[in-house]
Amino acid sequence: MTASTPGFPTWVDLGTADLGDARRFYPELFGWSYEDDGSYTTFLLNGRPVAGAGPLFGEGQPTAWSTYIATNDADMVAARVAANGGKVLVPPFDVHDQGRMAAFLDPGGAPFSVWQAGTMQGAAVFDVPGSLTWNELNTRNLDEAHAFYGGVFGWQFRHSSIGEVPYLVAKLHETAICGIQPMTAEAWPADVSPHWMVYFAVHDCDRSTEHALALGGRVLFAPASLSIGRYSVLADPQGGMFAVLASNR
Repeated sequence: MTASTPGFPTWVDLGTADLGDARRFYPELFGWSYEDDGSYTTFLLNGRPVAGAGPLFGEGQPTAWSTYIATNDADMVAARVAANGGKVLVPPFDVHDQGRMAAFLDPGGAPFSVWQAGTMQGAAVFDVPGSLTWNELNTRNLDEAHAFYGGVFGWQFRHSSIGEVPYLVAKLHETAICGIQPMTAEAWPADVSPHWMVYFAVHDCDRSTEHALALGGRVLFAPASLSIGRYSVLADPQGGMFAVLASNR
């Protein structure tokens, strides 16, 4: 399996109200460098692409990270999204020779995108400190999300739990690729919309959390331990939400 294997999260990028500040905050936090072509910034880890960033295009649009799921046919995914109760926000279009993309809302209102690779395959490195390590849908309707993503991408699901909260682990070819969890009233304020969370791997969750604070970020969920490691949920200075995970595996 590679980044461009259909059905796998392949790329994440940030739409931000302050691209210049994003180029300061994230490289300081994760040890990234970046390249910029005038309209899009590609963040690099040891010279290899790990994430992207660009300006906001819609009035009132919040700063947010987006998850891209790999496909070999973006038009087919668009048809499946519509057939399974989702909404096509941006129909498939070509990004020069780099690939083809489209943007959607799932039935619960969480935005996500797909990427059909051309010359740009997606992220070149995963699961090492400073790179993407997990993607997780936070939704207010777990059963609806189960049916939708299974129908669109053919994911199978393993039922699990975190404490008392049910958790779905999505799998393809017996490989765990992402998670889905319900947004409980206790954990999530009512004004937080359903969303895909991106998790970046770090060496030390607590140290990275403190570093993010020192760089002008905020802590939304303080560091906590899970069976797989220690994580926290943070926001950059513009409000872009993301998580860091120090895996113990």
